[in-house]
Amino acid sequence: MKMKLRTYVAVIFAAVIFLLTAVLVLTIGKQSGEKMKEEIGNQLSTTAYQMADKLDFFMWARAGEIDVISQLKDIKNPDDLHSVQELLDQLQKSFPSFSWVGLTDRDGKVLAATQRILAGKDISKRPVYQEGIKGHFIGDVHEAVLLAKLLPNPTGEPLQFVDISKAVVGDDGELVGVLAAHLSWEWSRQVEKDIVQPLKDDSRDAEIFVVSKQNDTVILGPEKMVGKPLHLDSVNLARKGQNNWLLETWPDGGRYLTGYALGDGYQNYSGLGWSVLVRIPEETAYAPVRELQNMLLLIGVISSVVFALIGWLIAGFITKPLQHISHTANRLRAGERVEIPYYSGIKDIEILSLSLRELVDSLVRTVSDLGRMENLAHTDNLTGLMNRIALDPFLETAMKKAQSMDETLTFLYLDLDGFKLVNDTHGHHTGDLLLQEVATRLKRCIRADESAFRLGGDEFLVVLFTSAANPVQEAAVTAEKIIASLNQPFDLANQQLHVGCSVGGAVWPTNDQEPIAVIRYADEALYVSKRTGKNKVTFHKS
Repeated sequence: MKMKLRTYVAVIFAAVIFLLTAVLVLTIGKQSGEKMKEEIGNQLSTTAYQMADKLDFFMWARAGEIDVISQLKDIKNPDDLHSVQELLDQLQKSFPSFSWVGLTDRDGKVLAATQRILAGKDISKRPVYQEGIKGHFIGDVHEAVLLAKLLPNPTGEPLQFVDISKAVVGDDGELVGVLAAHLSWEWSRQVEKDIVQPLKDDSRDAEIFVVSKQNDTVILGPEKMVGKPLHLDSVNLARKGQNNWLLETWPDGGRYLTGYALGDGYQNYSGLGWSVLVRIPEETAYAPVRELQNMLLLIGVISSVVFALIGWLIAGFITKPLQHISHTANRLRAGERVEIPYYSGIKDIEILSLSLRELVDSLVRTVSDLGRMENLAHTDNLTGLMNRIALDPFLETAMKKAQSMDETLTFLYLDLDGFKLVNDTHGHHTGDLLLQEVATRLKRCIRADESAFRLGGDEFLVVLFTSAANPVQEAAVTAEKIIASLNQPFDLANQQLHVGCSVGGAVWPTNDQEPIAVIRYADEALYVSKRTGKNKVTFHKS
């Protein structure tokens, strides 16, 4: 009978350990998968942004060089074509990405060009001349036409260029001609290589796509997809100026983590609207998670066998005391105020019961201390209002509540007018008393489910729940109520003090999906109130 009981307990031990391991594998797998997907997605969106930024910077730099060259005396007064020729050849030598640069007369005839290619030819029918003569032109990627057979092409693939041209105007204000350039698209391959290499180093099958605004055509990417249209949600989101990532199905039927960004220009270069996508296969992203799950499963199996043996050896000594301890622990978990029983006689069980008693006592004290510390960390010591640290968790809860109630959040950013004068004239102690009274009045002006925060100094933030239909009108009522309340005199230190209040407002998600951005808009609106008379409320306009 004794052997059967010990064997039974050993089997229970093994089963429990295995089940816990299975739950652990599933839980960690799910959480790790989501976490890893988010981390990789953020990395892909960052990579897409860097690629878009590098492309725009390169185009801005080359366009700037053409603009600078167009202002040179030899170009504006091309009497000495030999000097012009040398200048253009030197430009190409310094920047090999310029496949061809030429100067035309006002009628489109090439006066001088790099390596004298197309010299004397009429390019007046080409977009690089027709658009450039209007002032300044940067064209999208296209295949070579006139230069296809004139330029070296070791790869044998169709040559592709980006056109840059600038109208050249003489000192007398008359049109001289057009300075035109064909920028080889091969430079984008080097940019792609530099950007994607860190992802390759992590053994991920990363690929970069650059999609033209014209018909969503792929202009950079895997050879089999270049020149083909690519219609994806990520492209549409990038077109809207968003920089993020998503998991989506591509035309080949595969699912990919896709980061996206828009090339929206650099400084005075407005960009060509290129969308940049960076993708990796979903199975590649989740491979480390599957490896972790397999390792945990193996550890669980080994642990089950080990604990089964241990359970068989010690079951006869610990079964009854452990059952009692477990029963007490369950009562503790259910919320009862009970104490872990103390056992003596068997040293191991004695230590276990004593340790559990001390552990429970320690946890109770720790939870209590943590609660007090968290409350202190989230509260402004002077006014008793919530502080900046409390803002983020509050926003998360408030946004969920607003969404569930089909409402909006309106942020009122407040700043006291004349507070510095109070501080300077009556001292910081009086200023502190005034801030405490301001906090009291703010809480009277808002509803119980709304909150006020002290952000620092004399700056406060009020978060209101407003309707989706008329958020500004509703918030304006509360803002005016606050201003009226704070305009009332303050009886402090046996004297009456007066301050004003300027308010800036913004609405989430009407003004922006990110609450921090909406708060920044409210802050900007506050300074509009300050500049336009103070003691008033101004709302941000999208």
